Amino acid sequence: MVNSAPILVITCAAIAREVNEVKKLGQWSQMDLQAITADLHARPEKIAGAVASKIDQARDSYAHIFVAYGDCGTSGELDKVLEERGVRRLPGAHCYDFLAGCDQYQQMQEQEPGTFYLTDFLTRHFQRLVIEILGIDRHPELLEIYFGNYTRLVYLAQTESPELTAQARAAAEQLELRFERVFTGMGEMAPQLHAAMQEAMWRS
Repeated sequence: MVNSAPILVITCAAIAREVNEVKKLGQWSQMDLQAITADLHARPEKIAGAVASKIDQARDSYAHIFVAYGDCGTSGELDKVLEERGVRRLPGAHCYDFLAGCDQYQQMQEQEPGTFYLTDFLTRHFQRLVIEILGIDRHPELLEIYFGNYTRLVYLAQTESPELTAQARAAAEQLELRFERVFTGMGEMAPQLHAAMQEAMWRS
């Protein structure tokens, strides 16, 4: 039985806030969201299976399913399970691509390959997802091992938040990296979600 919402967006929790914001701006009551924990980025080999499971559970309930993920370190495994199920996803290797825009991100990488990136989500959870998961809080000597080849931290900002900017700047200082801020807004995510929504409405 098809759900009253014709489209399900399966999203990484790291961008769920942004996906929901695009939904609200578009006034898309016909869109449902299901988030998968961002902690899987520490175990990217599990992402494809988690997304596939969500799709298989929801297939009979929605006219259209879209995945708000990049490849996210799955080495093509996510695209493989999506192709098998006829489901599309956001473009790019990771969220930096579609938030900054693929062209701008590529330019930043070519300009300075030793760049570490933060998004709004990663800034909010920097201590847990970076410092604690990498063990730097317990073994400070790991800082040089992990970040010795980096030269700058770029905060890709989805919102105009002085508080988050201050947190991102503090993160750069903690990692001993030069700080830069680039405002991206929703980047290429909004038009991709809009296209998916239009396709879902057409199918329904």
